[in-house]
Amino acid sequence: MRKAMREASRATGQLARSVAMTFGLYLFATVLLITVIATLALVGAWMLPETVLLLRRIAGAKRRMVTSWTGRDIPEAYLPLTGTLRERFRTAVRDPGTFADLRWLGAQYLYGPLGLLTVPLWIIGIVVDGLWCGVLRREAVVLPLIPRLADLEARWSNSLLKPSPKARLTVRVQELTQTRAGAIAAHGAELRRIERDLHDGTQARLVSLSMRIGLAKRSFENDPEATRKMLDQAQDLAEEALTELRHVVRAIHPPILTDRGLVGAVRALAASSGLQVTFETQEMDERGPRAPAAVEAAAYFAIAEALTNAAKYSGSPRARIRLERVRGGLRAVVRDEGRGGADEAAGTGLFGIRRRVAALDGKVTVSSPVGGPTVMCVELPCVW
Repeated sequence: MRKAMREASRATGQLARSVAMTFGLYLFATVLLITVIATLALVGAWMLPETVLLLRRIAGAKRRMVTSWTGRDIPEAYLPLTGTLRERFRTAVRDPGTFADLRWLGAQYLYGPLGLLTVPLWIIGIVVDGLWCGVLRREAVVLPLIPRLADLEARWSNSLLKPSPKARLTVRVQELTQTRAGAIAAHGAELRRIERDLHDGTQARLVSLSMRIGLAKRSFENDPEATRKMLDQAQDLAEEALTELRHVVRAIHPPILTDRGLVGAVRALAASSGLQVTFETQEMDERGPRAPAAVEAAAYFAIAEALTNAAKYSGSPRARIRLERVRGGLRAVVRDEGRGGADEAAGTGLFGIRRRVAALDGKVTVSSPVGGPTVMCVELPCVW
């Protein structure tokens, strides 16, 4: 009896919140009506995107409510409402998530008040179950109906609020369009950087080398000593040009990745960072299966950027790196115990990392509260 009452009490709280939300949604119906009238009159077209945003927040609150009861998340799939008023209006009207939320809203008006049944169930349950359990020593039969009612309400909400395959596909296409644009922009920026490095460094040294060799050819007969000096200078310039070329090549794909793999390359990176780095791996080693080259390069450059930021800005002499092979991909985590407060808009390279990782359908999360610590987590999908 006590267990049944505890479960019924928890279910009653869940159903009471649903009833309260439903009564609030009856007021929201007025907002919807005003929005429709104003939109049809063309004077209030701006209200439609704002109303859709409000509807998304309400549906999100219901998702969290259902998740708290069932323990299972309900994903969202919405197109971003950004851009001009015309673009936002078009997105709000065409987004399949909008119609899914409206369908749930209409159904919520019908089944949301079911929670009011808990009042008579409690009255009947206390009387009947009290006699049933107290006199006949049997298990309660009425009070367990309240949690089942909450389960039923949660199942209906879950089926209506989870995104349809069309909504998932629409959002996925939007994400791929954005990441493709980011990848093209990153590729263009990388080409410009390589061109600038070659023009300002290697090309200038090769031009100077050619001039030194030409002067040496002219002075060979008349001044052998001057010729020798010019050839020495030409050799130095050739070595400097080779060094510049190596730097350019390393920026494209570090040779150490090819030679030693990601684990070995990150060990070398940690050793040369100037920090006291603790390096951990999980289900990865230098002789094990390797991720694709593009994934290794993205993880390597992300770790290198994070260590550079830690050395420059964190104020902490220590950092920690963890590489782990996870289901369906690779995860790299870099943590420092510095002052925190990392700002992506301050030229720390975090935006470049996000763009490079997004091009591979990966994800970057950064946590850097003021006072630290700073933790960057990079997740990259791949097949091992």
